[in-house]
Formats: sequence, C-alpha cells, structure tokens
Amino acid sequence: MSELAERLPALPHGRFRRRRGSRGWLLIAGLLAAITLLPVIVVIASFSQIDAELWQHMSRHVLPRVSMNTLWMVLGTAVGSLVLGTALGWLTAVCDFPGRRFFGWALLLPMAMPGYVMATAMLGLSDFNGPLHQLLQALFGSDVAAPRFRHLGGLLLVLTLTLYPYVYLLSRNAFMSQGARSLEVGQSLGLDRMRSFLRISLPLARPWLAAGTLLVMMEALADFGTVAVFNYDTFTLAIYHAWYGMFSIQSALQLSGVLILAVLIIITIEQRLRGRSSYTAQFAGVRDEALLRLGTAQRWGAFAFAATVFLAAFVVPAAQLLVWAVPNLARDFDARYMGFAFNSLVLAMMGAALVTALGLLLAYAVRLAGHPLARLLARVATLGYALPGTVLAVGVFVPVAWFSDSASSVLAWLFGDGAPRLVLQGTLFAMLLAYCIRFLAVAHGPVGSQLERVTRSVDEASRGLGVSGMRLLRRVHLPILRRGLITAAVFAFVDIMKELPITLMTRPFGWDTLATRVYQMTTEGEWERAALPALAIVVVGLVPVAVLLHQSDRRRA
Repeated sequence: MSELAERLPALPHGRFRRRRGSRGWLLIAGLLAAITLLPVIVVIASFSQIDAELWQHMSRHVLPRVSMNTLWMVLGTAVGSLVLGTALGWLTAVCDFPGRRFFGWALLLPMAMPGYVMATAMLGLSDFNGPLHQLLQALFGSDVAAPRFRHLGGLLLVLTLTLYPYVYLLSRNAFMSQGARSLEVGQSLGLDRMRSFLRISLPLARPWLAAGTLLVMMEALADFGTVAVFNYDTFTLAIYHAWYGMFSIQSALQLSGVLILAVLIIITIEQRLRGRSSYTAQFAGVRDEALLRLGTAQRWGAFAFAATVFLAAFVVPAAQLLVWAVPNLARDFDARYMGFAFNSLVLAMMGAALVTALGLLLAYAVRLAGHPLARLLARVATLGYALPGTVLAVGVFVPVAWFSDSASSVLAWLFGDGAPRLVLQGTLFAMLLAYCIRFLAVAHGPVGSQLERVTRSVDEASRGLGVSGMRLLRRVHLPILRRGLITAAVFAFVDIMKELPITLMTRPFGWDTLATRVYQMTTEGEWERAALPALAIVVVGLVPVAVLLHQSDRRRA
C-alpha cells in the first residue's frame, strides 16, 4: 500500500510530461508533412509570376499535345491493366487449370521490371534487323517485316504489361475472399457462370479493382523513363524538356502544377472509393476442392492465356536482356561500369536508411502524439509517393537553390568576400531530400502497421519492469518491429535503385547510376549496351516481389 500511495501522487506529473512529449511528436509529424508539401508550395507559388509570351507559346504548341497524349496514355494503360489484371486474378484465384499455383506467384514477377527496362527490351527486339525481324524473315521470307512498337499502341502494351500486377494482386485477393461461393449464389438464382461473375463477383470486388486501377493511373501519370524511351510527349517529358531544353525552371514548375492537379483528382477519387470498400463479402480462402472446375478446352485456354502474359511480360524481355548482356559483358563490365553500380548502391543504401528512419519516426509520432491531427499530418507526409519524380526534382531544386544562395549571402556578410560559397543544388543532399519525400510512404506503411501490433499494455508492462525511454525502444520495440523495418528498407532500397527522373535531374555532375546509364544508352539507340545495367536493375527488383510473396504465403498459412 505504501508503494501504491507513493505512485499515486506522481500520476498528474506523468500525464503532464506525456502531454508535453505529445506536442513534440506532433511537431515532428508537422515538420515531415511540411517537407512533403514544400515542392507543392513551390510549384503553386510559381504561378504568381507568369511569362505571358511563354505561356502563350505553351498553350498553343505544348499543352494541347501533351495533355491529349497524357490522357490517352493514362486511360489506355488503366483499361488494359484493369482487363488483364482482373481476368488473371479471377483465373488464378477461383478457377482450376494446369499451372494455377505457379502462375499465382509468377504473374507478379513483372513488378520487378521497370517500364523503361521493358521498353528497352521491346524496342530493341522489334527494331529493324532485330531478333524478331530476323526470326519472321527466316520463317516467312524476306518480304515480311516485324511489327513496330514505336507508337502509342506499343507504349500502352509496355505500360500495361509492367503495371497490371497492381490490379492483379488486389483483384486476386478480393476474388480469393469470395471463392466459388459467389458463383454458387448466382446459380441458385438461376444465373449462369458468366452472369454470376458479372452481376455478383465483379461488383463485390469493385472497390479493390478501382483502387488497383487508380494506382495504375497514378503510376502511368508519373512515368518518365518509358515515355522517354518511346519519345512520346507527356507532361513528365515536357517538364524535363522545359528545364533542360528551354532552360526555363519557371515553365517546368508551372507544367508541374498542371500535373499535380491531375494527381490530386486521382487521389480524391481513390479516397472516395476506398471509403466504400467495406461492403465486400467476406468468405474463407479458396480450398482446392472448392475451385471452379472448367472444361478441357477452357482449362488449357486459361493456361495459354496466363502463359502468354507471363512470357510477354517477363520471360521474353528478361531473356532478351540476358542475350544482349552476355556478349557485351567483357566490354562494358569495367571500372566505369563498377562506378555506376557503386553509385547506385551508395544512393540506395543511404536513401533506404534515411527513409526507413524517417518512417519509424513518423510512426512513433502518430503513436505517441495521441492526437487525430497526427494521423492527418502522417497522411500528408506520405503523399509524396503520389507526386511524379519530375515534379519533385523541380520542386526540390528551387528551395534548395534559394537556401544555398541565402546561406552564402549570410556567410559573405559575416566573413567577407573570402567566405566559402554554399552550393547544395546538384548534390547528394538534394537527391536524398527528393527521395525522402517520394518514398516516405514506402517505409511508413510496413513500419506503421507493425507498430500498431504493439499494444499499450506491452509498453505499460515494460515500464513496470523499469524499461523505458531508449531502452524500451531498443529492447522491446525494435525486436518486434524488425520485420517491418527490414521490409521498409528493402522496398525503399529497390525503389531508389529503379528511380530515374529524380536521379537524372538532381544528380551531381558525372554521378551516373545504373538507371541513368540505361537512359543514356537507350536515347542513343544502344539497346545492347543498355542490357547489362537494365538486367542488374531487374535482378534487384525481384527482391521486393519475393518479400510480397513470402508475406502472402504467411497470411494464407
């Protein structure tokens, strides 16, 4: 009783300390949200100074073309990914056909291949006197020409094959939760299989399909490397050309503003649809004996469909890259190439460590602040993933350059003309800042979800045993969060390795990476020499796919 009496008076003081601490954590969440909003604010502020002559030129010659090109690209990719991802998700989740288990995970492998890498393989494969051209001439004579992919249809094919896994993953999970029972319900109402699918299964999965499709639209809207390889003018390419071609940072900022508006529209639609996603029926996972039995022709037709997509989306491009890379290995695998790989690894490791640390900090801010505003600030802080890399590159460059000039002026005022000049733009600092804004959501997701599993009773029990502060973090939380931290670091590492526009537009002079090497070789038409760095990026990109598959298997178990 004496111990209890001694503890009771201390409770108000403890509450006061926690309240003061919560304000600090709320301030941290607000700071991270402000950093994310910084490039958006810079872009919006650029409209306060409009060059009438320049905007007249852009509104007449640039905006109509890039707007229509972007619209057709986004809509075409969304429709293609929706149809392909939904069909494959339904087949692998509900239907019984040869190879169903294999295709269940193999159809996710195209996620490891960035669009600009697949575009490199596809265009090189179908180029004049390329492998496809030679094969068709050998089979059908010299008068036969290979189909060319250098047009909108080829671009849509490449983007669809690289982005359909977003819809496939969500649709497969939705259909697996329904199983074949939704069809049985339809059949009990007198509907055949097709009508049951269209009138029951598909509407139940609609929120997931919409979420996956809108994610595809955002990825297509932000794409830079693929459209650059195809030389297809979209907003992202127009921003790059405005900065590096017209040398007008103001035009690049204002074009970024139009692109941000499109992103905000997509985010708003996605949030509205996500809010209605709770009405989907919940059934147990599909057992083998409950799979939908198909006829012989249907079973092999499903196998052929899944195999064709898998071959076109992963096997053929990867094989083509490998065929190109092996003969060029002796010529390209030198000290300079090792420099590209070293730069990529250094950037990815530094960026992943920083992004993961900030993700952990943001997750703790939400947990310890204990205020609804903290969750709102966390959502704002993770919106950077929706911003295209070209927008972030331009939006980060301007405030960093302003800070450098201001700091240099202060140093000159303090120490005279001999004071050192601070230059942060075009440095690793600017790159890492843009990476943190872009990929904070990638780290916060797994870390935050893992931290939510640590109940308050665990913290209270630990404090009762005398473990608090940094000891609580080190001895209790970190072992529990280890899996989430590793997942966050792996995903951030691979995303930074594949990131092209931020690296290309903010890197220091001469600081080339594997991604920029692919871009440089493809712009010069050197498909074969682009194969080695592209293949390295694909191999690294397989790591998060393996993590996703492992996590999916654990959930099913």
